[in-house]
Amino acid sequence: MTNERDAPDDEEERDRDHLSSVDDGCGCTEIWEHLADHRTDD
Repeated sequence: MTNERDAPDDEEERDRDHLSSVDDGCGCTEIWEHLADHRTDD
């Protein structure tokens, strides 16, 4: 039986999608640079 907490949540997955190409274990600086590189001007 699958617990709701164990099941992937589509909304949560979309919220984290922009970090999918960030390596596990990287630090704040690497994440910041990744986000800055992929930011779009609206």
